[in-house]
Amino acid sequence: MGTAVTAAGWIGAGLLLAAYALASAGRIRPAGSAFQLLNLFGSAALTVNSGYHHAWPSAVLNTAWIAVGAVALGRRSASLGAV
Repeated sequence: MGTAVTAAGWIGAGLLLAAYALASAGRIRPAGSAFQLLNLFGSAALTVNSGYHHAWPSAVLNTAWIAVGAVALGRRSASLGAV
């Protein structure tokens, strides 16, 4: 179990870093679905890792990050459906 949780943490960190780097380089749009999905999955993986290691401030932060991504994707989806 510990190895899977460690892997999830590294993958989550990589996804968040990729989202930031790609958006900063202009390769993806910060308001786009790719950015939001990378952040959503990255923060979900880090939440698992943080919770397992009882790093509650990080777990709560990443849970909020998940909520922000989910709301942004929901609004994006609703606005695309309204066109």
